[in-house]
Amino acid sequence: MERVVITGIGLITPNGVGTAESWRSLTAGEPGIGAITMFDASGYASRMAGEVKGFDPLHYIEKKKVKEMARFIQLSVGATKLALVDGGLELSDEERERTGCFIGVGLGGLEVIETMGRTLMEKGPSRISPYFIPAVIANLAAGQVSMAFGLKGPSYCNTSACSSSGHAIGEAFEWIRRGRVDAMVAGGAESTITGLGVGGFCAMRALSKRNDAPAKASRPFDRGRDGFVIGEGAGTLILESLTRAKKRGATIYAEIIGYGATSDAYHLTQPAPDGAGAQRAMRMALADGKVDPRDVDYVNAHGTSTSVGDIEESKAIEKVFGDHATSKKLWVSSTKSMMGHLLGGAGAVEAAISALALARGVVPPTINLEDQDPECRLDYVPNVARERTVRHALSNSFGFGGTNATLLLSRFSG
Repeated sequence: MERVVITGIGLITPNGVGTAESWRSLTAGEPGIGAITMFDASGYASRMAGEVKGFDPLHYIEKKKVKEMARFIQLSVGATKLALVDGGLELSDEERERTGCFIGVGLGGLEVIETMGRTLMEKGPSRISPYFIPAVIANLAAGQVSMAFGLKGPSYCNTSACSSSGHAIGEAFEWIRRGRVDAMVAGGAESTITGLGVGGFCAMRALSKRNDAPAKASRPFDRGRDGFVIGEGAGTLILESLTRAKKRGATIYAEIIGYGATSDAYHLTQPAPDGAGAQRAMRMALADGKVDPRDVDYVNAHGTSTSVGDIEESKAIEKVFGDHATSKKLWVSSTKSMMGHLLGGAGAVEAAISALALARGVVPPTINLEDQDPECRLDYVPNVARERTVRHALSNSFGFGGTNATLLLSRFSG
């Protein structure tokens, strides 16, 4: 079995365009959430989001190609270019055939669907763009990335709601460690800050209504939380076999050593009691990586800021880690408190953050944690980042339909 390492990271998030700015902002505890500017949200119950500011697709994509892509694809291509530059990954023609691309996406190009829906109703079917279907299909993030960078190995989209890009990275890890490919571009992207996207989640009563203070609206594990805040963005990781990474002298952020994937088989949107499915995903990842729970120092929680979800995830972590968690030797934080929930893109961005925590010895905080829910009994690194040598970290991603993905990352030690 091949060992699998992370050699490049590209982030485009509400906290910054680029990995360095996103990481700086997150470790500084800065909120990336504000009033929605991407459409007129004045009539909506929730009017805030984690929008990516200052992203210009022309910095990453040829002008003639931009029209082919909904915003989630543009963000993914941008994050991938950043990751490839960061990792210094250069491929021969032969190596391109053993390098693939898995990009997780939850919903796809909603803004283009809305625009083309209006075009159909107002102007008729003859005015629908020939780029409509390729622009909105979730798979076209992976497809456009593969075409842009000449990746000829396996290429497909993992779509499993908010676990999508957690699964994408887990599956890429599996392909490399089985020796079927040598490298993978793996990540996730989402951009659904549209009338339809926000309206749909409002109808489910899933979003925070703290519109008078958007920077404080996402507050995982806090007694005053009232729902999640929608966000957008993309994260791409370069995964390589350790053999290949060492051969080319690559900088290694972290090693992926375990992957767990389960289903609650319980409810459309609510987690199973005591986070039973999440427990099994975490235990599976730990067993896969042969790591004792007491040796895990950090969990990047799914932590969406929903009433039930935060409690059930906390209970699941308690069940898996026991007194290692309740004695607060294990640190847990939710970076969604700053970015909002990036939906299908969340798992990849949060796996990247976990890798950076391992490499740099800094754990990002959970901001807005002012009155901790007594049913959430762990150390959530409230409000201020902390320094620590992190040996092993878990990254949790859970989604509607009861789908769960957990990645186990380790500090690289040669």
